[in-house]
Amino acid sequence: MKKLFLVMNPCSGKKRANKVLAEIIDVFNRADYEVTAYMTAARGDATRAAAERAADFDRIVCIGGDGTLNEVIAGLHEVGQQTPIGYIPAGSTNDFANSLGLPKDLLDAARLAATGEPRKLDIGSFNGRCFSYVASFGAFTRTSYATPQGMKNALGHVAYLLAGAKELTSIRSTHMRFVLADGTSFEDDYIFGAISNSTSVAGLLTLSPDLVDLNDGLFELLLIRKPHSLLELSDCVLALTTQEYHTPMLTMVSTGRVEIDCPSELDWTLDGEYAAGQAHCVVENLHDAIRVIVRPK
Repeated sequence: MKKLFLVMNPCSGKKRANKVLAEIIDVFNRADYEVTAYMTAARGDATRAAAERAADFDRIVCIGGDGTLNEVIAGLHEVGQQTPIGYIPAGSTNDFANSLGLPKDLLDAARLAATGEPRKLDIGSFNGRCFSYVASFGAFTRTSYATPQGMKNALGHVAYLLAGAKELTSIRSTHMRFVLADGTSFEDDYIFGAISNSTSVAGLLTLSPDLVDLNDGLFELLLIRKPHSLLELSDCVLALTTQEYHTPMLTMVSTGRVEIDCPSELDWTLDGEYAAGQAHCVVENLHDAIRVIVRPK
C-alpha cells in the first residue's frame, strides 16, 4: 500500500474541511493510500513536518490556505525533496489554487490529489526564503496578513476587499529601483508591486492566463507608479480592471531574477504572509523546483 502524509491547518477558512475530514481520508484509502494525518497548531509547523517526514511518503497532501501550502513547499525545498504535493484549498481566498485550476469542492480536490499526476512548477526565493507564487509590497500588501482570521472565516474573499478598501484612503508611495536579469532597470515612486507566478494576486488583482506560465522559469513583475492626480488614479484602476498592463502608470515585464533597492522598513508579503523588508532584496525564480498535482491539460 502507498503512503500519504496529510498536513492540515484546522483553522483555515471557515473550518469547512474539518467537517469532511473523514470523507477526505476515505477518498485516499479507496485510492490505496495508507494515510498519516498531521494537524498544525502554530506557524511553521507544516514546514517542520514536511522537512522531517516527507521522504517517508509517496505523496504529501496539504489541506489549508496558500500560507499552509507555502510552509509545506518551504519544508520540502529545505531538505531537497520533490515529493508530489496534492493541494486541497480550504483557505479564505486560495489565489494559487485558482491559478492551478484546482476544484473548489473539497472532495473533488481530494480525488484529484489522490489520483492526479504531478507537474513540475516554479517557486520563488526572496532573500533565500521560499514563496510559492507571489512576493508583493505596497497598497493592499498589509491586507493579506493584517485581516483578522475571524473576519476571514466569516466573510471569506469579501474580508480582503473590505480590508483593502481601507488602505485606499492611506496609499503611500515608496521610491525603489529594480534591476532585471538582463540589466534593464526601473526607478520611480511606486504604490504597489508584485513579483508573481500566478493569475491571482492578494485576492484582489487578476492577471491574464495568457501572460502567466507556471513553469517557464520566469516571474511576472507588475509595478504601479504613484498617481499624482485623480485622473491618474482612475487610469490605474481602469488598466487593472481591463488587464491593460502596458500603460504609463503600470509596468509589466517577465524576468527570472530581480534585484531591488528600497527602504529597509518596507513591508512585504510572501504568499500572503508577512516578510520583513531589507534595503537590498534579491528575488529569483527556482525553475521546476516542486511537483504539484494539477488537472490534466
